[in-house]
Amino acid sequence: SRWCLITSHKLYSSVYDPNEKTFDKLLIANRGEIACRVIKTCKKMGIKTVAIHSDVDANAVHVKMADESVCVGPAPTSKSYLNMDAIMEVIRKTRAQAVSLNVSICCSFLSSLSLQASEGVTFIGPDTHAIQAMGDKIESKLLAKNAKVNTIPGFDGVVKDADEAVRIAREIGYPVMIKASAGGGGKGMRIAWDDEETREGFRFSSQEAASSFGDDRLLIEKFIDNPRHIEIPVLLFQVLADKHGNALWLNERECSIQRRNQKVVEEAPSTFLDPETRRAMGEQAVALAKAVKYSSAGTVEFLVDSSKNFYFLEMNTRLQVEHPVTECITGLDLVQEMIRVAKGYPLRHKQADIPINGWAVECRVYAEDPYKSFGLPSIGKLSQYQEPLHVPSVRVDSGIQQGSDISIYYDPMISKLITYGSNRAEALKRMEEALDNYVIRGVAHNISLLREVIVHPRFVQGDISTKFLPEVYPDGFKGHKLTDLERRELLATAVSLYVAEQLRSQRFLGTPRIPIAKSKRSSWELSVRLGDGIYPVAVSKDGSSFSVEVDGMKLNVTSEWNLASPLLSVTIDGTQRTIQRISRNASGETSIQFLGTVYKLQILTKVAAELSKYMPEKAAEDTSSILRSPMPGTVVAVSVKPGDMVSEGQEICVIEAMKMQNSMIAAKTGKV
Repeated sequence: SRWCLITSHKLYSSVYDPNEKTFDKLLIANRGEIACRVIKTCKKMGIKTVAIHSDVDANAVHVKMADESVCVGPAPTSKSYLNMDAIMEVIRKTRAQAVSLNVSICCSFLSSLSLQASEGVTFIGPDTHAIQAMGDKIESKLLAKNAKVNTIPGFDGVVKDADEAVRIAREIGYPVMIKASAGGGGKGMRIAWDDEETREGFRFSSQEAASSFGDDRLLIEKFIDNPRHIEIPVLLFQVLADKHGNALWLNERECSIQRRNQKVVEEAPSTFLDPETRRAMGEQAVALAKAVKYSSAGTVEFLVDSSKNFYFLEMNTRLQVEHPVTECITGLDLVQEMIRVAKGYPLRHKQADIPINGWAVECRVYAEDPYKSFGLPSIGKLSQYQEPLHVPSVRVDSGIQQGSDISIYYDPMISKLITYGSNRAEALKRMEEALDNYVIRGVAHNISLLREVIVHPRFVQGDISTKFLPEVYPDGFKGHKLTDLERRELLATAVSLYVAEQLRSQRFLGTPRIPIAKSKRSSWELSVRLGDGIYPVAVSKDGSSFSVEVDGMKLNVTSEWNLASPLLSVTIDGTQRTIQRISRNASGETSIQFLGTVYKLQILTKVAAELSKYMPEKAAEDTSSILRSPMPGTVVAVSVKPGDMVSEGQEICVIEAMKMQNSMIAAKTGKV
């Protein structure tokens, strides 16, 4: 019964037995939100933590949260977070009994770690064999076949060069997916629809794979068109030397909303699966885990077509970014389970104990400009940062704070925003509220895109696939398109803010002064520019409310008008909206975040608006002969030299930003 599910959910959601001894000290070889997540559970379990960090991360949140911290090198990950020798030295120096790793670290590190077993060092995660087998997409696919797991048709060997890639792609039949054998997180992955794209995809995928994973091997398989991306988290424990293991599957996660093969919105459970398909996928996931003698938390990923045929994609031998949604609907602390399993304790639950209790949605909040290819990285300092934790049933997993720097060296993730509800509609409504109440200043962010996705009719109906973004926004994301009513609400809110500020600026606090201004006004005639339109607006004040006439219609706007707060709750004709005023200046220009999207307006008095037509307009800069990078990064290759003639679409250089490589092309024919 539902009562039993809720009772069991409460029973084991955060239970920790202090008599169940695990480790005294754990080293976390990771950074950001996932390092902070591990530290939180360690604190609950009474385990002291050691954080490693690069020199630029000296003041990072995970460093401040840990009991000890040690710098392991400069900013590049290869010289710090993936510096095997330095990390091994920290383990010895701090006498950590266990280590939680960034699984991007190559298996030679695990080999080094196994040498420390005699010193009592335990790895929180699966053993070396499982990581090698599942971390290699070629080997994992062969193992999946042997375990009777459905696999995607393709070439099971290593692709040697671009010519062989073209030959294999032709044999399989276009479109094909080119992917790094040791890859993950969308890196080293390209879709090719013809021979030319296959050659280009081979080049970029191999370079990204070498840069991110130290392994440039690639494989090619059939691209499943219009699929859904569904994951089955797996928790398995091996209890005896005879390899008699216990295994659980913890239901699915829906991860179909993606850009550049990287997930953006996840939820659990999936709207698409029925109990029979869920059970079949779960059983195959467990069968694969048992085939590699897996012993920790891991994730098996599947692609599912419209007929509910499912195909093994890969197995991730680590705690996935989107694990919080699974924790929300099952009540399990996956980090705690990983630590218990690593210490040698048996699983506390059976498959029948695992519920689907409610619904959870996760949005990945990135420092990205969503108006450029659905999200190109942005860097800068978080000048203002406020998480929406005052909204009910909201969880935020982050590794940053106000004043943190978003740099070119690491993933641009700001946080994982999770909402929970008794059903999907409730979880989505809370996510909408949480996104409106999330304050981020100093860097571009993707909140506008996230909000548009979760309120889109297709998403609300569950009609989604990995092609959702390009299908819904074929010309790219442009922000929220205002209806006539929403436009009037925005105009009314903007002018009310403007008048409230004008009135505040006329007040003197403290010593009374001789009035130098005219008696208080009660009505204003204003002109507002929004986009290409100019709208005459009449405003009158009545107590703390404003009556605004726009388009011949009157709207009543009420608020506390706390102009110092980054968030402003406004009621417009009975409809509550949470807005943010991002910026303003003396010329009447203001930027307001409304329904997730930032709109630029200019508010002028009627006289100023009439005079503004005499102001000269600044000519736009002619950039047609300039190639300007759309994002910060590192130039890793230059394909031309001064004096070369280039044609439109020809590659000029390659920019690497946050471990992804991007080809910069000429916008027109000309001479360099």
